[in-house]
Amino acid sequence: MKIIKACKTNMEQVLQQAIEILKNGGIVAYPTETSYGLGAKFDLKDSLKKLYEIKQRPEDKAMPLIIGNKELLPVIADSVNSIAIKLMESFWPGPLTIIFPSKENLSEHITAGTHKVAVRIPGESIALHLAKSAPFPITATSANTSGTAPAQDAETVIKFFGDKIDLVIDGGTTSGGFPSTIVDITEEKIKILREGAIQKKLLISIFEDQN
Repeated sequence: MKIIKACKTNMEQVLQQAIEILKNGGIVAYPTETSYGLGAKFDLKDSLKKLYEIKQRPEDKAMPLIIGNKELLPVIADSVNSIAIKLMESFWPGPLTIIFPSKENLSEHITAGTHKVAVRIPGESIALHLAKSAPFPITATSANTSGTAPAQDAETVIKFFGDKIDLVIDGGTTSGGFPSTIVDITEEKIKILREGAIQKKLLISIFEDQN
């Protein structure tokens, strides 16, 4: 396992190292706006399987993804409706995870057999810069074993996983706070599955303003 302290002066090199590790099937821990996440390339079966194993994550629990731009959505989402477009325009980059109908060939390690995929563009963080630099979606599952609190610093990530992961990008201690809000728009309406950093009333107001 490699540990790299990230700063403004070495960020580009750190991100390129992370992307090469992801391309080669490795697992990378990185800071998001709230806690650390674990990244694997979205279409590498062995990497995704390993993520489930080291997290002790139930296989019926889907794996969320991050992307750096909306142009990557057609790789993983079967369709993008007008509700999703409005939400993306209003809240991306930021703490809103949107659930889309998934592409048929998307791994069940991502969809958990639901035929849906959870995606967001992260807010300002190393996660955002990593997602923008990568030409592919990356998993964004929290850096913790199932049932424990997500790691908020590199030391805790190492304590959880040690040499089971390939790279830890040490961006210092994250701020914690509310996780992303999760909305399902696959039935042509907003279904809020988790109210997090973005409140329900704010989501609803976006559509009321159109009337």
